[in-house]
Amino acid sequence: MNRPRGYDAQKPYYSGKKKAHTVKTQVVVDVCGRIEAVSASVPGGAHHDLTLLRGSGVLEQLAPGEAAMADKGYVGVANYYPDVPVVLPFKARRGHPLTAAQEASNRVVARCRIVVEHTMAQLNRFTVLRQVFRGQQRGRHGQVIRVVAQLVNRRLQVKPLKTYAA
Repeated sequence: MNRPRGYDAQKPYYSGKKKAHTVKTQVVVDVCGRIEAVSASVPGGAHHDLTLLRGSGVLEQLAPGEAAMADKGYVGVANYYPDVPVVLPFKARRGHPLTAAQEASNRVVARCRIVVEHTMAQLNRFTVLRQVFRGQQRGRHGQVIRVVAQLVNRRLQVKPLKTYAA
């Protein structure tokens, strides 16, 4: 993304992890790899994944008994949604490595989440999402992602993702 003009405008977009100005968007994928929802684009440096999830309202829309699966960026989601079953991989902390049982559990979760990663790879095949977003209007970034998501869904109707044994 192009760097905004002025320090106050730049600050929320700067991601210290990526050492660049970024925009963050959340994508919800079903078990077949179809993109179900795309959140609004927000400044990448200032928003945590969990904050974006709470603002999107995706977990409130789940049917009773329906579960969600997320990555390690959503650790702590149970504090905000105690009634929603969310499957998360275990996260190692400094001085507290994962046990063998936790590593085995993470492998099972990864086998299920591979569909999400393959769908994200389909999104990244489009150059407009892979390279620097040069749109002068940052509000259009969300529109661009939604259009690309529709194209990916259309592609998945014609050629579905590879299926894996559970």
